[in-house]
Amino acid sequence: MQTRTYKDLFRLITSMIGTGGELPGSGTEDTQVADFINRRFQQAFDESPVWPRYFVSSEARDIISLNISGLGAGSSTDSSSVTNGNYILIGQDKGDSGAVAGSNVYYNPAVAAPDANTTVIYKRSSTNRWEIEGNGNIGTNADGTVSVQAGQGTAVTLLVEADSVKKDNPYEVVTWTLTTAKLSGTPEVDNEQLIPYAQTGKDTIGDFNRIHRKRAFQNNSSMEYDFFVDFNGANILNIANSTDNEAFVSYKKQFTPFTVTSDYYNSTVEVPGEFFNYIAHAVYADFLRVQNRQQEAIAEEQVAQTYLNLELEKIDIRSNNNTINKRFSTYVNRQSR
Repeated sequence: MQTRTYKDLFRLITSMIGTGGELPGSGTEDTQVADFINRRFQQAFDESPVWPRYFVSSEARDIISLNISGLGAGSSTDSSSVTNGNYILIGQDKGDSGAVAGSNVYYNPAVAAPDANTTVIYKRSSTNRWEIEGNGNIGTNADGTVSVQAGQGTAVTLLVEADSVKKDNPYEVVTWTLTTAKLSGTPEVDNEQLIPYAQTGKDTIGDFNRIHRKRAFQNNSSMEYDFFVDFNGANILNIANSTDNEAFVSYKKQFTPFTVTSDYYNSTVEVPGEFFNYIAHAVYADFLRVQNRQQEAIAEEQVAQTYLNLELEKIDIRSNNNTINKRFSTYVNRQSR
């Protein structure tokens, strides 16, 4: 996609102001124009959820299945930072290395990859109880199962299930026994179906648009989920299968303002071409308002809006609003209601 440079934008704005390309003085007006640019940049960004530059279609994202909170430092060391947090369901255990065959296995992605000394939640076969281990490792098998290396190598026990009647799921456990040298507090293990805003190696989500069970907008149809958004991310309603560990999210990237704070007239920072003329004329309108030239500001605002409307119309012509951004309501995709 086309881009222009920040110096081109700044020089165009100052030329319209009538300074011949640069603002005189100590730089106060330069800073003011830069603030106006970011304000108008975000305004243009917010006008559509499907700007092609910022829209990501049906990207695979991890589903957070568990969240642990409420733990603090132990009497000797502090393992709370590697125990509290979100956990991903990686799969079902093969039952060949100390975990119950067919039981769910979870790991904390904020600590490490599954096979690189991470925090692991699994059901130990010898005791039929849920355990949470630090420095654990999980192997992936050719048949799609996984194998927790239960209690092996440098693995350390952090919490174990203490219920007399053992539970099927870790979030059902009432009482946990802590390794007090490493942890303190009362753990809370919550069942979730959450897609967080941030995931390592991927763009941070600014706004969730649609969520599908499988990759969407290709040849085959895909089940679409209802969801609600909170501070932590998108919470999926009525997930098709509790063993699913990923979903496909269509989203708008997070807004990132320009960070130019000096040498405005020589900056090579890229400016989206689709916003260039709108920002220039809108900032000029802002500058006219500061000078109390209200009628001229209104006229310039209309010019700016015309440029933005032309870009929004291109989205309609490309059918983004008729496909990516439009959801058809049927019994199947509304069954959570």
